[in-house]
Amino acid sequence: MSTGIVTIDRLGAQGDGVARTEAGPVFAPFTLPGEIVSLAVDKANGTLISLKKASPERVEPPCRHFGPDGVNGTCGGCTLQHASDALYHAFKRNLVIDALRSKGLTPEVAPLIIARPGDRRRAVFTARRTEKELLLGYNQMQSHHIVSIGECPITSPGIVSRLATIRKIAAAMASSAEPFRITVLETDTGLDLAFEGLKLSDPQRRSTVDAVLGERGIARVSLNGEIVVEPLKPAIDFAGITVSPPPGAFTQATRPAEDAMAKLVLAHVGKAKRVADLFAGIGTFALRIARTARVHAVEGDDRAVKALDFAARNTQGLKPVTAEKRDLFRRPMMAQELKAFDAVVFDPPRAGAEPQCHELARSGVKKVAAVSCNPVTLARDLSILTAAGYRITGVTPIDQFLWSAHVETVATLEK
Repeated sequence: MSTGIVTIDRLGAQGDGVARTEAGPVFAPFTLPGEIVSLAVDKANGTLISLKKASPERVEPPCRHFGPDGVNGTCGGCTLQHASDALYHAFKRNLVIDALRSKGLTPEVAPLIIARPGDRRRAVFTARRTEKELLLGYNQMQSHHIVSIGECPITSPGIVSRLATIRKIAAAMASSAEPFRITVLETDTGLDLAFEGLKLSDPQRRSTVDAVLGERGIARVSLNGEIVVEPLKPAIDFAGITVSPPPGAFTQATRPAEDAMAKLVLAHVGKAKRVADLFAGIGTFALRIARTARVHAVEGDDRAVKALDFAARNTQGLKPVTAEKRDLFRRPMMAQELKAFDAVVFDPPRAGAEPQCHELARSGVKKVAAVSCNPVTLARDLSILTAAGYRITGVTPIDQFLWSAHVETVATLEK
């Protein structure tokens, strides 16, 4: 461990300030380009000791739990609250530009579709019982210490206003001091609480049911994918189509980002008659597309497939929707299968869709919409498609994880 005064040169891919030193780059959280800072340095990791010269792009963080001094816990839920909107938005857009350039791709990248405070309808909290209280919040940066929150400016008012209720239910379920996770999803019928990492005895199950039934605004509580109590079936609206997600199911974190992505995908698919939606989840895109086209939705999670299929079968006015459970990493749709479709949409996890893109590259599909939460794997996948003759017609970065280093992207291609 050493100390030194350095100048921050740029923001790294994770939002840390990066200083160039004789020993190599040093990454320092909570710093901004142009700042002169005193750091405690351990190998390539720097801890901010003091700020000698602040950037004009530095702003007052809106949340009392955020801050490099640790006085209020240094919540690890956000990393860039101290950056101005202009700097932050440019950083997010440049994540996409830089990833594409690394693969020799230089399409025009649209301005960032921004996220706003209070947009997040899904949040993942860490919790732990102590002798005095139930801690509920986020892990401190690079630590297992839980910063118990009393506010969260990124999360919807519907979640923040019920933090006390979530604590009450978590306290009824927790029997030890071991930490556990709670995924909270705000649905149209109430909060859906998905717990992981707990064991529930019969007395605790009864206590949990009593706690839930004694509160308003809770639609469902589940543990490790199994329903504990469900006063109301959770419901999400996809442009007029109601879907009930299974416990812990993936959903887009904000409704505005989801709507923006869907608008771009639908515009690109256009008048296609047959569309394949790969990594379809619970039908975010497939069900919307089915308003105008026949859709074959493919997803690896059986419960998501069933939720999508149920929604399609129980919604009037849709074109035929078929849903297939299939692991597209192990068994991608082959080029011959894809030839039946006018357009393909894919929205894979962070690992991307490399095996599937090799098959797409060999197919005759005219239009492709690629949705991604990882610019690096998106760039790799797009390079596979462009090498096979596809032309990138649009790239739009979308922010739904406010004040973080995560960015969504919708890229459209034609052949």
